[in-house]
Amino acid sequence: MNLSQRTAALKARLDAKPGVTTVAGTPPRASEPNTLRYKVMDKMFAILSVRGAEWVILKCDEHLAETLREQYAGIGHRTHLDPRFWICVALDADVPEAEIDRLADHSYDLVRAGLTRKQMAHLRGETG
Repeated sequence: MNLSQRTAALKARLDAKPGVTTVAGTPPRASEPNTLRYKVMDKMFAILSVRGAEWVILKCDEHLAETLREQYAGIGHRTHLDPRFWICVALDADVPEAEIDRLADHSYDLVRAGLTRKQMAHLRGETG
């Protein structure tokens, strides 16, 4: 699978999560977005690069993040987000596709676990 296919597959995986919304990040004077911010109930869990260098930023358990940075050269830090809880995964590096998928699921699950009961009910489609 080539790099663009990896990005497309990850995008499809993130888009398929229940209750997910995306916000396009378009830099000034650009006509197309270069990132997509993924949120569940207005809480961000991923930022996917869709133009230029291909990477994804994911929320992560702080102990796991430390271990992953030691294990893979392709996992580091990229933004102003707290490096204890956020990792940047280069999609063209040494991180296996299955691990990237697992980390994307982990990020979504971490954010979903922090939702209130009311938000969880709304996510499940319950009215109240």
